[in-house]
Amino acid sequence: MHNHHRHHEHHQHHHPAPSEVAGGIFVIGIVLNALYVVVQVITGFYTHSMAMLADAGHNLSDVAALALSYMAFRWAKVKGNQNYTYGYKKSTILAALANAAVLLVTIGVLGYESAARLFRPTPVEGGSVAIVAGIGIVINLASAMLFFKDKDHDLNTKGAFLHLLTDALVSLAVVIAGLVIKYTGWYWVDGAISLVVLIVILVGTWSLLTGSLRLSLDAVPHAVDLGDVEHAMLAVKGVISMHHLHVWAMSTTQNALTVHIVVDDTLSFDEKMEVIHLIKHDLEHHNVTHATIELESQHMPCHDEDC
Repeated sequence: MHNHHRHHEHHQHHHPAPSEVAGGIFVIGIVLNALYVVVQVITGFYTHSMAMLADAGHNLSDVAALALSYMAFRWAKVKGNQNYTYGYKKSTILAALANAAVLLVTIGVLGYESAARLFRPTPVEGGSVAIVAGIGIVINLASAMLFFKDKDHDLNTKGAFLHLLTDALVSLAVVIAGLVIKYTGWYWVDGAISLVVLIVILVGTWSLLTGSLRLSLDAVPHAVDLGDVEHAMLAVKGVISMHHLHVWAMSTTQNALTVHIVVDDTLSFDEKMEVIHLIKHDLEHHNVTHATIELESQHMPCHDEDC
């Protein structure tokens, strides 16, 4: 028993809070992409390119996503107080919801203008568009590489890596559109490519919207398999049964759990405490970082409907 307890403490030591280095990488990614969005917006208006403005919207979604991930790093460290006992962790979920809502409005406005451009093509300076989008390929690939080393250790980092890699491909599409316009004069290609870019944003935004809505309603997070969690807890020696199991997201990166466990009455107090330690240790492997466990006796009368 005691050896396992020591193992638990050792295991805890290997799950540190996200490092300042990781946070610094997010800041670099945010600054790089924010500067590029400004360049894209100016170029989009100057060259009359909807494809460039749509890609600016896409990259703005990156900046928001990166900022959200960085915010999750920062908020995770804020201690709770008398009014907010959990700290401000859940604000990351609200930020994701707001991010999705703003992006949907942006898609609507740009989509309307892009569709109009298909039927009333406007002259576009394809060469300038191709050059700026080419810069975008370099910036997105460079930003993605920042996250390459840590992408397998943190879900937020992996998400940022994949998102930026996708953006490099979108920028490539805009380069091709710019070159086609420059050498053929087919101005309608600009509207067509911008609609494709908007569909790509819509797909990403839809998952962000549904995901943040789920977490706002305290649904079981996608990263947690409730069946596996139940099986892991019942597999701990001394656990007879369980009820009142609730799992929800405290933030976009941390999940919480509460449960009532019926334990073997023959266990001593120390052994019951060890059961709790073992359960919490196992739950960490199932993406649950904050567990509250209430112990109950086998012979305790229970009047709840789910006992």
